[in-house]
Amino acid sequence: MRLAELRRVDVLWASAFGIGFLKPAPGSWGSAAAAVVWWLLLSGLPAAWQALICLLYFISAWWVSSRICRRYRVDDAPQIVADEVVGMWLALLFIEPNVWLAAAALALFRYLDIRKPGPIGWLDREVKGGLGVMLDDVLAGLLTGASLFLLNLALVTLLAKP
Repeated sequence: MRLAELRRVDVLWASAFGIGFLKPAPGSWGSAAAAVVWWLLLSGLPAAWQALICLLYFISAWWVSSRICRRYRVDDAPQIVADEVVGMWLALLFIEPNVWLAAAALALFRYLDIRKPGPIGWLDREVKGGLGVMLDDVLAGLLTGASLFLLNLALVTLLAKP
């Protein structure tokens, strides 16, 4: 995929408005941009609204990623960062707006997305096309969010005891 193709709506959407063309590490740029968008626009919304936005973004990103994978005959393209966006938003859905928790979510999500341990790696290897592009990041985001939620809960509980 070339930068000139940003004129195509599917490329524009899948690359998170061109973020996926930044180098190096377009996935990290996409994740960081998603965290900023969440902080500025989504963090103040109720969790149900955030979840609905994640679902709608997931469906649309799956569709455009599928189109791009078919067009270029690839299983994934580094410029597609819509998967990082939805994964990051899912990770942040579980936490309260706190800069330290958001930074921890970004770090843990990137670790899981890059290393792809266990079922994340399995999804990445076994599920192909647009759905495969999306699913490993969705799982990484859900695991990140659940981990940070439980860690925060444990810390609050421990600190609240006299």
